[in-house]
Amino acid sequence: MSGHSKWASIKHKKAIVDQRRGKAFTKLVRAIQVAAREGGGDVEGNPSLALAVQKAKDASMPKDNIERAIAKGAGADQDGDAFESVTYEGYGPGGVAILVETLTDNRNRTGSDVRFMFTKSGGSLGEPGSVAWIFEKKGEFAVDGSRYSEDDLMVAIDAGAEDVALDDDVFEIVT
Repeated sequence: MSGHSKWASIKHKKAIVDQRRGKAFTKLVRAIQVAAREGGGDVEGNPSLALAVQKAKDASMPKDNIERAIAKGAGADQDGDAFESVTYEGYGPGGVAILVETLTDNRNRTGSDVRFMFTKSGGSLGEPGSVAWIFEKKGEFAVDGSRYSEDDLMVAIDAGAEDVALDDDVFEIVT
């Protein structure tokens, strides 16, 4: 109980908020580092990095943290651990196919943790390729409907998009 001190009350609430924010920042930094490593450190020429940076800005991450993460991912800072993307496949309860995409600095630890969660929930971790054939990787874009006409966005279908739909002044393009 915080008692008479107002700071004691604030301190408890602030600690919870800071912990959540720190956890979110850690995930965002990892995403920025991987995007910079895979496509280079140029935000203009790397769409996955641009998306990761935009998500970080939306979460109010300081600009300095974003720049440090880009530099580390692009190779300017080589003293840190390398993060890699690893995909695990398995079956959940009732034989439901599950595909888990992770970002890790330690494959062994992550594999063990994923296997534990599958087993705990009544599923089993499968071999590579055991369920991946069931899934298709898709992309979805949301475009402001007030800036473009439906005819303008039909170019997306000509370029290979599967569907273009208008929903509340937003065009949803599925690739």
